[in-house]
Amino acid sequence: MPSFDTVIEPDLVEMRNAVEQANKEIGTRFDFKGSSAKVELADRSSKDRELTLFGDSDFQLQQVRDVLLTRLAKRAVDVRFLDFDGTPQKLGGDKLKLAVPVKSGIDADSARKITAALKASKIKVQGAIQGDAVRVSGAKRDDLQLAIALLRRELADLPLSFDNMRA
Repeated sequence: MPSFDTVIEPDLVEMRNAVEQANKEIGTRFDFKGSSAKVELADRSSKDRELTLFGDSDFQLQQVRDVLLTRLAKRAVDVRFLDFDGTPQKLGGDKLKLAVPVKSGIDADSARKITAALKASKIKVQGAIQGDAVRVSGAKRDDLQLAIALLRRELADLPLSFDNMRA
């Protein structure tokens, strides 16, 4: 039976390249001279990745964020993987730090949204939650392609990717 897996998984190689390019630009820009502005990518485990932005003020932290977003866009990394909702933490002196979690894996609520959207669409496919992924299977490949188009349209706020297409 044809199937595919719906996952949320960033391209870590491109993300690392974008972070390095952002740090290089921060190091050469005149408005960052003599500051502690930088971006770090912490890759502790597959579920616990985060970017850490450093700056000397709120304005500078915002500038570091803008440089990072520009570099991510140029490297074709979807910025929906990043969650900028946190508040900056004060370090010693005027220095600030902002932890930005990187989304990876489908949480239970998103998995339920995916399966509900598939059921409501009346396309002849089934969605099964399997850990951090949702496996979608159906009788025809055309139905699977319709399901992919539906998920991209209905759940535009999630950076979904589709892996392991089996015919």
